[in-house]
Amino acid sequence: MPDANRSVLSVAVPAESGVARMYDAPDLADAYAVRLPDNAIDDPELLARFMFAHQAKWIAKLLGLRDALVARFGLKTSKQLRIANPPGSRDRVDFFRIYTRSAREIILGENDSHLDFRLSILQQTRDTHEGSARYLILSTVVHCHNGLGRFYILAITPFHRLVVRSTLRRAARIGWPTA
Repeated sequence: MPDANRSVLSVAVPAESGVARMYDAPDLADAYAVRLPDNAIDDPELLARFMFAHQAKWIAKLLGLRDALVARFGLKTSKQLRIANPPGSRDRVDFFRIYTRSAREIILGENDSHLDFRLSILQQTRDTHEGSARYLILSTVVHCHNGLGRFYILAITPFHRLVVRSTLRRAARIGWPTA
């Protein structure tokens, strides 16, 4: 039986998320949830920073390959975004720009010539057969501007889903920061 605190579930983008109605007709909208232990911190920004700081090494290699390919088309690379925002910057989580923060949600993302995207890291309490439990839900919404954006999303969607699931699963396995 899988550990309930490590299982990653595919869920609908939560209606209360700030990204739920961001784009009229998103070209990609998905969300994944993982149960948080009772003693996990309740700061979505710190949870996001923890997740991205502990990603598997294969994700960094995949991102490096992505950067090498998209740079030829003049698209923003993660390396460029990291250089523009030094470590310790409060404007970004990893290379993602912070758009909004609240007590329960942080919205990250980027705008580029081919597409705009937003990531939501939302804490949500859900009823379970054991009572209520806290979940962390990572939602992604994407709006493409042109054919390049639509091709890009088509090509990366399977990798995106693997990366999101792996990131959540790994953070749960390592152990979320505690209060």
